[in-house]
Amino acid sequence: MLLQVGGQGSRPTFFEMAAAQQLPVSVRGALTYSMGVLALRRPFLHRFLDFEDESFSLLMLLLETHSLRNTDASFSESLYGLRRRQANIRLNNDANGLRRRQKVLSVVFLVVLPYLKSKLHSIYNKEREARLQATLWGDENEGYDVPLPRGFELDPPVSTATFDAADSSITTRIRKRLQKIVGICYPWLHATSEGLQFAYQLLYLLDATGYYSLSLHVLGVHVCRATGQELLDTSSRISKMRNFERERLRGPQWLKTLQGALLSCMYTVLDYAQTGLIAAVFFFKMMEWWYQSAEERMSAPTVYPPPPPPPPPKVAKEGIPLPPDRTICPLCSQKRVNPSVVTVSGFVFCYACIFKYITQYKRCPLTLMPATVDQIRRLFQDV
Repeated sequence: MLLQVGGQGSRPTFFEMAAAQQLPVSVRGALTYSMGVLALRRPFLHRFLDFEDESFSLLMLLLETHSLRNTDASFSESLYGLRRRQANIRLNNDANGLRRRQKVLSVVFLVVLPYLKSKLHSIYNKEREARLQATLWGDENEGYDVPLPRGFELDPPVSTATFDAADSSITTRIRKRLQKIVGICYPWLHATSEGLQFAYQLLYLLDATGYYSLSLHVLGVHVCRATGQELLDTSSRISKMRNFERERLRGPQWLKTLQGALLSCMYTVLDYAQTGLIAAVFFFKMMEWWYQSAEERMSAPTVYPPPPPPPPPKVAKEGIPLPPDRTICPLCSQKRVNPSVVTVSGFVFCYACIFKYITQYKRCPLTLMPATVDQIRRLFQDV
């Protein structure tokens, strides 16, 4: 008699599965950001940033292997209290955990395939940039026919076999051919992968299938919530495995003590790796929010009060005196008609008076500042 895994533990929701799938991406962003900040003070850490894919894949390989070995769940699934179980198991079968083949293939789907996809994406971006540059600037091998002066002769052609052999080596040609193949095939592979992932997630959301992804379907594995008894059994199994590994130590007493201390340190690091990485993700999100808020504050336009007006120009001693009544024109000593202002000084005159004066003397009659007729502005309201 066959029984679905849902009898052992309730089926996780779509949002729990989505969060578990998104956690490695957040962990990678947190680690990359942390390494970038530390590299500013320790330049030798830039080497790890140059091999970001390899470093992260190695870290995830250790974490996923340790998690699948002890808890029958991936690293992110174990954080949410989820477990992987065979899709069809017998009631009288006590070995309900994952088989060794399923654990190995789980590591392949969780670590190896994402690493290969990341490298293919990098190669595709380089190939696309190369095609874009070739489209913008043309083929670099394309020549131009330039007429030579009369009497000018070229030297005899030199054999370029040596240069062709150096530039067109077998390795270079194979690499370029592979880049072209990746540039053609990768968009289709990426679209197919994303389409299958979307289809499985949609069917899982609609309760049409118990598999959240294609990899789980290939492995024949369901993801379910771990029960309290399973958590106790897992802790007991881990303790037995570690005690058995300590008993297998061979050699003198000092060597066994040293090996036991190393094992204890390794177990401690692995046990607290989950907590440490979650703390790193939280720290990364907090710093991202902090610096984003600071950048927004710095980039926000600051509203300053308008500056005070400049002091008015003073009447020169050699200029025409200013009448006490502001409505009187200083030139004709009559009430202003068609008032106009000289922009260089700000004083108001009759338009006919100031136009005639500036045309003749090229200056303001009060301040003696240089002015032209273009700097005369008519006022439609006299003050």
